Amino acid sequence: MARARDAISEELADWMLRQHVFFVASAPLSGQGHVNCSPKGLETFRVLGPRTVAYLDLTGSGIETVSHLRENGRIVLMFCAFDGPPKVVRLHGHATVLAPGEAAFNDLRSRFPDLPGIRSIIHINVTRISDSCGFGVPQFQFVGERDQLPKWCATKGEPQLADYRKKHNSSNVDGLPGI
Repeated sequence: MARARDAISEELADWMLRQHVFFVASAPLSGQGHVNCSPKGLETFRVLGPRTVAYLDLTGSGIETVSHLRENGRIVLMFCAFDGPPKVVRLHGHATVLAPGEAAFNDLRSRFPDLPGIRSIIHINVTRISDSCGFGVPQFQFVGERDQLPKWCATKGEPQLADYRKKHNSSNVDGLPGI
């Protein structure tokens, strides 16, 4: 049975932080634009308060979430239990993209792991917290984090990553501005 919650309790925060993957969904205002859903991992999620969360945004092949957030701020994060009791949690909200060098980015940076390729921090004011049964979610065994993205970013180095972001992250698939 699905239920809404008033806040992220300590118990719920602990459960979310134990999940090895979460999903981020966003969409443009245009009905013609593409909805995006991205998996995230590498322990980049943090609970900042009862209705505030953030995650570390790393350099990637696209810039959909950042573009959508800069246009309209709408976001939902979804966590699924792939082991243990079944459970799905969704955090709906409005997000801000915090860029390196901004005071808010600098204030939060120490809360996250030191990973190469950091693009931004996504700061979310949560407007709706809900959980549901997750009975249809399969069970999986966690083997380990993939290290390809951190290795790729470390090999490139910051100057090459800046060039990569300029080439591949300046706009999204619908032409909305990125970074």
